[in-house]
Amino acid sequence: MSLAEASDARKARLIALRKRKAGEAVDDDEVAEPIIKHRTYDPETKTLKKRTVDEDVEMDTVEKQVNGLAEQIIEEDAQQRAQELDLHSIAPKRPNWDLKRDLDKKLAKLERKTQEAIHTLIRQRLAAQKGESDDLVGAMRAQGKQDELDASDEED
Repeated sequence: MSLAEASDARKARLIALRKRKAGEAVDDDEVAEPIIKHRTYDPETKTLKKRTVDEDVEMDTVEKQVNGLAEQIIEEDAQQRAQELDLHSIAPKRPNWDLKRDLDKKLAKLERKTQEAIHTLIRQRLAAQKGESDDLVGAMRAQGKQDELDASDEED
């Protein structure tokens, strides 16, 4: 099927759809006949149709859906107000939960800085034991330990 044939077929389908929406019958021969819809007229008895009670019941409206809903809500509210106020259900289980929630962000920053400080101190002590410390106290302790080791080696 070529593009031109596909285009023509689509145009024909669109025209048929427009005619159907307009209320005209569409045959294969492209002869349009109007569709007669009998809503209030009965062609068999040739009289007007009368509305029955069943048709009214079938119609579902918003008013019918919410009928009695306001009274039900008022009744439930009155029952809830009638119940005694329970302080255990209102009060939080832990009185300081909000303080912990607010402080968690600040403590996370402090925890990171604390870990960095601990790592720095450990590095300084290791460097001081090897004698590579920049701080004066660590260097003096390393020198003192080195002197003690030298003195013990000379005695042997």
